[in-house]
Amino acid sequence: MHPRPPSAPHSFVDSPVPSRRIAPCPGEGADVSFDLGSPTATLLLLGALALVPFLLMVLTSYAKIYIVLAFARTAVAAPQVPPNVVLAGLAVLLSVFVMAPVAREAHARVAPELSATTATGETTAEQDLERIGRIAAGVAAPLRGFLERNTEPEARRLFEGLALRKGIDARADGPARLLVLAPAFVVTELQEAFLAAFLLFLPFLVVDLVVSNILLALGMHMLSPTTISLPFKLLLFVAVDGWELLGRGLTLGYA
Repeated sequence: MHPRPPSAPHSFVDSPVPSRRIAPCPGEGADVSFDLGSPTATLLLLGALALVPFLLMVLTSYAKIYIVLAFARTAVAAPQVPPNVVLAGLAVLLSVFVMAPVAREAHARVAPELSATTATGETTAEQDLERIGRIAAGVAAPLRGFLERNTEPEARRLFEGLALRKGIDARADGPARLLVLAPAFVVTELQEAFLAAFLLFLPFLVVDLVVSNILLALGMHMLSPTTISLPFKLLLFVAVDGWELLGRGLTLGYA
């Protein structure tokens, strides 16, 4: 028997990287696809996906909506009902309504860039970086407009002054503008959420005071006013359609 010639060692480095493309959803007219064959594009995409949860919490209406819903639950004196998962889910659904116009505008801006392909179908790392930069700019433009419309001028001027002290001129449109709008928007959202919480607590505080005075007048010192007032708070909340009022006010409060 003739000895079998040794085979060449297989190298994973020399193996071609298969091109991966995100296919369009069924029913969509435009061929929106994005080539993930480049390692640079893949790494940048994974890094961007890691920041998505953080950005969704601070640069959308989610934080304010969740805080107001949590304060409403506390005002009714039912700290465990509804549970946190339900409040978070409701905050996400309401945030989808608020952010839908921004997402639609961002998709209209980046769809041509996502569907664009080169003549050979192959791109270099520099081309991938430029393409991702254009996509990021297309997404940032409508987001910047949303932050501008829903930020208090005082908070905006405060962070513009702080940026100038650091040598950053963020008064013109550009990447530095988001550095000012992002914290100003978060501060504005927190201020509005706490103001809404104060207004929510007032009617339930009146119920607590009335129940406490009645129990004191009747000499029922052994009964807890919180326990006695809970049914009346629930009745008041349901009578005024509290969930509907909260949902309408939170979604229509954004420009």
